Amino acid sequence: MRNPCRFIVRNYSVVPRLSTRLFAQCHVPQAGPQRLDVGQMSTYQGYPHRLDVRHMSTPPPSDEEHFFITTPIFYVNASPHLGHLYSAVTADCLHRYKLLQGFKSKFSTGTDEHGLKIQQAAESAGKDPLIFCTDVSERFKRLFVQCNISYTDYIRTSDPVHRRAVERFWTVLQDKGLIYKGSYEGWYSMQDESFLTPSQVADALDSSGKDIKISLDSGHKVEWMKEENYMFRLSAFRRPLLAWLRGNPGAIQPERFYHDVLQWLQEELPDLSVSRQRSRLQWGVPVPGDPQQTVYVWLDALVNYLTVAGYPDDAHAQWWSSAHHVIGKDILKFHAIYWPAFLLGAGLTPPRTICVHSHWTVGGKKMSKSVGNVVDPVEKSGRFGTDGLRYFLLRQGVPDSDCDYNDGKVLTVLNAELADSLGGLLNRCTAPALNPAQRYPPFCPELFAAGSSGGSRATADDRRLLEAVRGLPAVVARHYECLHAYKALEAVGGCVRLTNGFVQRHAPWKLDRRDEGDRRWLDTLLHVALECLRTYGLLLQPAVPETADRLLCRLGVGPGERSWNALSFLPRARGMACPFEGRALGADCGVLFSRLEPLDTDDRKPKRTLKHA
Repeated sequence: MRNPCRFIVRNYSVVPRLSTRLFAQCHVPQAGPQRLDVGQMSTYQGYPHRLDVRHMSTPPPSDEEHFFITTPIFYVNASPHLGHLYSAVTADCLHRYKLLQGFKSKFSTGTDEHGLKIQQAAESAGKDPLIFCTDVSERFKRLFVQCNISYTDYIRTSDPVHRRAVERFWTVLQDKGLIYKGSYEGWYSMQDESFLTPSQVADALDSSGKDIKISLDSGHKVEWMKEENYMFRLSAFRRPLLAWLRGNPGAIQPERFYHDVLQWLQEELPDLSVSRQRSRLQWGVPVPGDPQQTVYVWLDALVNYLTVAGYPDDAHAQWWSSAHHVIGKDILKFHAIYWPAFLLGAGLTPPRTICVHSHWTVGGKKMSKSVGNVVDPVEKSGRFGTDGLRYFLLRQGVPDSDCDYNDGKVLTVLNAELADSLGGLLNRCTAPALNPAQRYPPFCPELFAAGSSGGSRATADDRRLLEAVRGLPAVVARHYECLHAYKALEAVGGCVRLTNGFVQRHAPWKLDRRDEGDRRWLDTLLHVALECLRTYGLLLQPAVPETADRLLCRLGVGPGERSWNALSFLPRARGMACPFEGRALGADCGVLFSRLEPLDTDDRKPKRTLKHA
């Protein structure tokens, strides 16, 4: 492939041989960390020294008690939209799941505040850039509080601690001979803050019919730019990146995006501009030792993950060795090519996993302010409830394909699965008419024993229910690990339906409590149903924490009884004691999830009611 950009190298000094410590410990489901052995490296064209990683040493193993999950840091050129919240909810779900498993989990999010777009937007608003960024950053914080995003770290690229990390990272790359000064000439998208190759650019017409060039990835206008700045030797990293990915097939998930990155790496990588002239861009981190240049916004932004881990202090290693990124597919190239190359050049490991999700559309179209179809997550959270919106995004969001949003679909899903199926089951099994003592009733093993001569009343379908619920935690854990929350929630929902069928099939309201046999069977039925509900409540905590808390409180499950280790389903059926048997149920605080009525034609807002179907 022809090099798309022309460079005039100003500094021809001999570049020292690189002693890069390269490794990859990427999470592969059911496989664990893998080692990367790279022996063959490409020679940079016009660069007299090979990138030597033949004498690599394996880094210390990561602390398996630590887990580090990140969202992208969100650009403050506009208010948060549904896609931003989807990234945050996805990461939050995994973070909460890891905490339940007993991990020390760090979860970071925040805002990306530097760049020409922000500088110009602040000027247009007549505000100081920092004040402008603070205003928008606070909107993201408010959204995350409203939607119960339990981040541990919130980073802003305008933070002084981040500037220190960027300056150190730049200096390391420069000292290794990976950054040099030259002239860049090529296509640049100001809106994307991205440099493009000719293959990424196409002809188009603007609104006035004028010929323009646009980015094929984003559709944004691009301009030809020529200026002197600093370049990163990205061209030296194609083969190391290929080796890393081929040795770690789980490094980028889902698989389709892994193959996309491999395909990109089949072509040579041009060196990358990593600074802008200070005369054009003042709002950013000055290049160390050269105040006439500003660090390119993407290099600046990507280092945020290291900043949160504690870089450049040595203590960052315990968190960085367990780093997992959640990103949207539109920024895959930055995270799967540029970022690992920067890290390898600095002698650091790539992240364990880059988890990619697709976009939310409206009517099949990408959300856009110009089209007027941007979904406001603050408004939707107010309409459908915090857990309602969280549940819908996780239940309907499929990482490897775009998903379409509409209010009617939200209403249908929440009513069917949270209000009617799960809420209705809890309401039935805790109702005073069926459980006048308001206690976790006793379980009679003989009545559920297969082939029992003692009068078993359980059917084959009942035993299949028990088998399904007993195996449910392993299924849900596997899907949470892979960030397939929609599959986890689908599995839980399927068992909830089986449990409703179990209750409906045996109609406990028809049993006579005055008859000893009927009373023992009624108690056993309710015990099984409550054990199912307890299991569902524990499993749903990462996705809908408030709803799960209400469910578990109603069952009398205490705060110390809600970890992943507490998922011991129906121990009495295995001859073990059940700590909940005979325990008083928690207070009745109303319905589990308020049912939503169809959109009112007057205000077009779904109305919530406190009755179950």
